[in-house]
Amino acid sequence: MSQSDLTGMFALIAFLPILAAIVLLPTIFFLLTLQKALSRCEPGSRTMVPGQVWLCLVPVFNLIWTFFVVNAISDSLHREFTRRGMAEEPQPGRSLGMALAILAVISVVPILGFVTGVAALVCWILYWIKIAGYSEKIAQPFVAATPA
Repeated sequence: MSQSDLTGMFALIAFLPILAAIVLLPTIFFLLTLQKALSRCEPGSRTMVPGQVWLCLVPVFNLIWTFFVVNAISDSLHREFTRRGMAEEPQPGRSLGMALAILAVISVVPILGFVTGVAALVCWILYWIKIAGYSEKIAQPFVAATPA
């Protein structure tokens, strides 16, 4: 092995933790947002334990698990909004979350991967913002109206 080959290999090894941090840090903050949204729902409104969103960190499994997370968050938010008497869309965030999940699965297909990967990234950011907004709406404690 030549000196330039070794230098290139060491540079790649040194760059991998930086690349992992660039990908992992936003993902951790995204999952914290999802967990917080579920945690802000009353336990009776939840269709998933908040900590289960972290299974999205498992490579390959996350491609399927994301579908379950999106559905559970949508159902949980709907139940919480209904419980509080708040008017929201019937399936909060589901269509955008499903678009994200489908695009993420398709992004592993060669050639299609780049285009769908960029679209998945856009949907990921928009979904993150949408769920954070819903989470803020239910951040305030719910006080049931008392009859007069």
